[in-house]
Amino acid sequence: QDQLVESGGGLVQPGGSLTLSCAASRFSINAYTMRWYRQTPGKERELVAGISSAGAGRNTYYADFVKGRFTISRDNAKDTVYLQMNSLKPEDTAVYYCNAARGGGGYWGRGTQVTVSS
Repeated sequence: QDQLVESGGGLVQPGGSLTLSCAASRFSINAYTMRWYRQTPGKERELVAGISSAGAGRNTYYADFVKGRFTISRDNAKDTVYLQMNSLKPEDTAVYYCNAARGGGGYWGRGTQVTVSS
């Protein structure tokens, strides 16, 4: 059974919005830093956004290429992290992966495809 499952991807027109969800199972995300990454064919996986645990202040981080357009949030009661994506551009097309990190370990989801195209 997968421990992180992403959902919410799909096809959207430029300028549109999508909200990705990442639900954890078999563990609580409370103490984990949660991050979203993305990857396109032939390129390395890149960090999109992150949010620290409540104990670390729920600090957020955004890559420059999504600042002002994407918002990461977490609901520890639901063991779910979200990525609200607005003003989407064709270059945002990628497979988006969720990551839970704590100490030297963590978990990855299998990804969800986001395609921005007219």
